[in-house]
Amino acid sequence: MALRGLRGATTVEANTPEAIRSATRELLNEMAEANAIQREDIASAWFTTTIDLNAEFPAVVARNDFGWHNVALICAHELDVPGSLQMCLRILLHVNTEKLQDEMQFIYQREAQRLRPDISNRKD
Repeated sequence: MALRGLRGATTVEANTPEAIRSATRELLNEMAEANAIQREDIASAWFTTTIDLNAEFPAVVARNDFGWHNVALICAHELDVPGSLQMCLRILLHVNTEKLQDEMQFIYQREAQRLRPDISNRKD
């Protein structure tokens, strides 16, 4: 088994706890489904938001809704680069898997598809 990095990103409609939790839940669901990930496969997760999203910790969703109580979780802010996508939530999962790196499905939702248009609609 190999440890792989799995990326995902989305945008959040508002800087509210509910909107951040909803976007996080949606993104984690799609990342897990697209890559057939089980809780036991997750080594750690790093959640980042742009500085305009600070009403909730995205990791709360992983812990409370997905049961990741024994997974190492951390939240941080992205660099505030001028002209970059705002209201953006990113997730980096470290996953134990038999899949090859090229088989991992990175997930980019909503306006975050602009970050990686080369793979945003890939379903191979």
